[in-house]
Amino acid sequence: MGLINDGAVVIDVRERHEFENGHLEGSIHIGKGVIERDIEKHDFTASAKLVLYCGGGFRSAIAAKSLKDMGYEDVYSLWGGWRGIVSQGLSTSK
Repeated sequence: MGLINDGAVVIDVRERHEFENGHLEGSIHIGKGVIERDIEKHDFTASAKLVLYCGGGFRSAIAAKSLKDMGYEDVYSLWGGWRGIVSQGLSTSK
């Protein structure tokens, strides 16, 4: 379900094909273009810690702002995104 060590839900907001080519292990996919519509399909509370990432940080920053505007309180955009994840050698999956 995208839960990472500290209980944060990690959401990859890139396009589906980007996610399928590789993503942070344990992350879930909800594309930026549909996140406002599809976030409520998941059982996240308004206080759930949500960490969003994209390729570099711009799409996830926009998506994080949208979720905050929708009432989610603990939302973060991972600056550096997928490129940062890969450069830090974090566990990834396909």
